[in-house]
Amino acid sequence: MRILLFNKKQKLYDKSGVGRAMKHQVKALTEAKIPFTTNEKDDYDLVVINTIDPSAFRMARKARRQGKKVIVYGHSTKEDFMNSFMLSNQIAPFFKIHLKRIYKMGDLVITPTPYSKKILDTYGLNREVVALSNGVDLARFNADNKEKIQKFREYFKLKPDQKVVMTVGLFLARKGLHDLIEIAKDRPEYTFIWFGHTPKAVLSRKIKKAIKNKPDNVIMPGYIAGDIIEGAFANADVFFFPTYEETEGIVVLEALASKCPLLIRDIPIYEEWLTHGVNCHKGKTNEEFKALLDDIITKKAADTREAGYKVAAERDIKEIGKKLGEIYRRVLEEK
Repeated sequence: MRILLFNKKQKLYDKSGVGRAMKHQVKALTEAKIPFTTNEKDDYDLVVINTIDPSAFRMARKARRQGKKVIVYGHSTKEDFMNSFMLSNQIAPFFKIHLKRIYKMGDLVITPTPYSKKILDTYGLNREVVALSNGVDLARFNADNKEKIQKFREYFKLKPDQKVVMTVGLFLARKGLHDLIEIAKDRPEYTFIWFGHTPKAVLSRKIKKAIKNKPDNVIMPGYIAGDIIEGAFANADVFFFPTYEETEGIVVLEALASKCPLLIRDIPIYEEWLTHGVNCHKGKTNEEFKALLDDIITKKAADTREAGYKVAAERDIKEIGKKLGEIYRRVLEEK
C-alpha cells in the first residue's frame, strides 16, 4: 500500500486549517509507518485529496481513470463558508455545488467531526462519509515549555501580571472577530491577541469596520508560527474561540493539548465532545463571554484543563495515523 498525499499548491493553504490538516496527515502517516509520497509522478495505490481547487479535481479524475482509489477530505461545508469573505453568502449556494462535485470524486469522504458528517450526509453525495479528527501533535504543544513561554512574553513585551486572552484564526465574521473586539472594549485590563492573517481585499465590510475601531488592548500580530505561538498556547490565561461555525477547529485541540483554559461559543459542532464546566467553558452572548472570562482568569470557574487535555490526547496524531491506515486498507480492499 502506498498513499499519494496530493499537495499541489499547498503554499496557498499553509496559513489555513486545511494547510494544517495536510501537515498533520504527513506526520500521522510517518508515525504510523505508512508508505506515502507527495510526488504525483510516483507510483501509488490511493490518492488523498484535501483541497477543492481545479488542480485537485483534475488529480482525482486522473486517478479514477487509472483505476486508483480516491479519498477526499470534507474540510469545508456551505455552512462554514457563509459569513466569511466578501460576498460569501451570495456565493454559498454555488460553493455547495462545487463541493458536491469534488466530494463525489472520492470512493470515501473523511470529515473531522460527527457534526460535519451530519451536514455532508444531507448533500446527497452517495458516498460513505467517515468522521475522523484532524488530530493534534501532542509533542509540540507542551504546557511546561518555559523557553517557549519566555519567547512569547518577550516578543509581546508582556508584564509579569498582564492577563492574556488569545485566539487564532482568519479575520472573518464567522470566527467572531467583531465580538472579540467589542468584548475587549469592555475589558481594558486584559490583553487580547488574535493570531492570523487575511488579505484586506477579501474582508467583509463588517470586519474592516471592526478592525478599524479596535481598542489598544487588541493586538493583531499576523500569522506567527513556531515557538512564539506555541508559547502563547502554553501561557495565555484563556484561549477564546468565539466562532459561529466550524468543521472542527484544530486550534481548539492545540489549546486543549497545551492545557490552556478554553472558552468557546456554545454551538452544535462542540455538543458531542466538549462539555461546559468539564473540559471547557461555553457561552452564547458577549455578556456571557465577559462574565466567563472574568471567572476563568480569577480562578472562580471550574478548572477544566486536565479533562481538556484528555480530549486532545484521544486525538493525538499517533492515534489518527493508525485509524487512517485502517481506512486506507479498507478502501483498497473494496471492489
